[in-house]
Amino acid sequence: MGKVTGFMEFKRLQEASEAPQVRKKHYKEFQLHLSDADAKTQGARCMDCGIPFCNTGCPVNNIIPDWNDLVYNDNYEEALETLHSTNNFPEFTGRICPAPCETACTLGINDDPVGIKSIEHFIIDKGWENGWVKPLPAAAKTGKKVAVVGSGPAGMAAAQQLARVGHAVTVFEKNDRVGGLLRYGIPDFKMEKTHIDRRVEQMQAEGVTFRTGVLVGKDFPAEILNLAKETISPEQLNKEFDAVVIAGGAEVPRDLPVPGRELQGVHYAMEFLPMQNKVNAGDKVKDQIMATAKHVVVIGGGDTGSDCVGTSNRHGATSVTQFELLPQPPEVENKPMVWPYWPTKMRTSSSHEEGCERDWAVATKRLEGKNGKVEKLIAARLEWKDGKMSEVPNSEFEMKADLVLLAMGFVSPVATILDAFGVEKDARGNARASTDGEGCYHTSKAKVFAAGDVRRGQSLVVWAIREGRQCARAVDEFLMGSSVLPR
Repeated sequence: MGKVTGFMEFKRLQEASEAPQVRKKHYKEFQLHLSDADAKTQGARCMDCGIPFCNTGCPVNNIIPDWNDLVYNDNYEEALETLHSTNNFPEFTGRICPAPCETACTLGINDDPVGIKSIEHFIIDKGWENGWVKPLPAAAKTGKKVAVVGSGPAGMAAAQQLARVGHAVTVFEKNDRVGGLLRYGIPDFKMEKTHIDRRVEQMQAEGVTFRTGVLVGKDFPAEILNLAKETISPEQLNKEFDAVVIAGGAEVPRDLPVPGRELQGVHYAMEFLPMQNKVNAGDKVKDQIMATAKHVVVIGGGDTGSDCVGTSNRHGATSVTQFELLPQPPEVENKPMVWPYWPTKMRTSSSHEEGCERDWAVATKRLEGKNGKVEKLIAARLEWKDGKMSEVPNSEFEMKADLVLLAMGFVSPVATILDAFGVEKDARGNARASTDGEGCYHTSKAKVFAAGDVRRGQSLVVWAIREGRQCARAVDEFLMGSSVLPR
């Protein structure tokens, strides 16, 4: 694949990006895709390795060596076709996926892996720039109707696949715009929302109907009811549609049950992040949570915490500190031990580069303040031994905190929708649905399927796309007896 000796001749090249002090002044994307020449060189690094572990490292099983070779040979349109054969939305994954394919790259055993994500980013942007991404409506309609509940990456992927084989698909979204977490969780500086908008236009041309501001279910709490313009019962969907796909997210955040949690200035990340996305979209947001001129403490060391860091810096925070419960990972992973699997190692995001103090093995013990507002955080050091943690004696310390953002992950989907449909749940509160054998992605209820975070729990966008695609095949088989959609 690529150039036979390319992996020995060329070094990995990172995509160019604006300097941290420049990009902190705006909310636009700051990372540029490769030039034609650089993409060709990076494609040349793909080895003829015999067994391409990158294919299985990628949740959607992208045919990576093939499109690397096509880019190396300047065959960009066919590279795009190959990329689209496994991934409906490579402009999403090419920007925000952590690239497990690269950790599985054979070249990565003793060298820098092929820059797979940057080549994917290049191919799809090239496709949009040249008008190669077009609607693919079905040649014939089946007369079957499918409802998709949730318009995140799983719902969008399922809807597009089902529409392309001729089913009439309606997507229901409780928010005012399509996209789910892509729209109101991922900051614009990581992925601008025009990428979602043009896919929605493509899908509408393929026959998908989007209905926003619609809640599916019943007995919703007031804060969720306030999001929507109307509600639809599961009974109504079951009556009107031949199949229903539940494709919501894992939206229940993990809480921090410590004294002082009730103080003003302590918020979940998903209270904080969507507000800025709405402002960027031109909305007027009442009582927006701002980090301006504040000492910000982000609790949680993952991607959501990193997004809080980047947004706080753009607000003009006085300081930003990020705590992680686990110990600091090694700078370099033990490759012989973990390859081709996802390694635990030190990762520094673009948001961290923009300014952030990071601290590991820290537990928050309580929050303190005056007049009902948080002013400081009391924490302690942790010692980890044999996978168990214990507090280091006399290690308590305090930190000034005007804004505390909780970014410790998500525990389950909102139970209301699953309870309304009456589907069985697993021990973690997710919809119980197998991905193997006959009836895969089928819940305990007739005609009702589940895919994405609502089924597997909090996960990556690329996993959501995979589940949406596979669920679409299962639905098509259920409706038609067989399916031409890929597995």
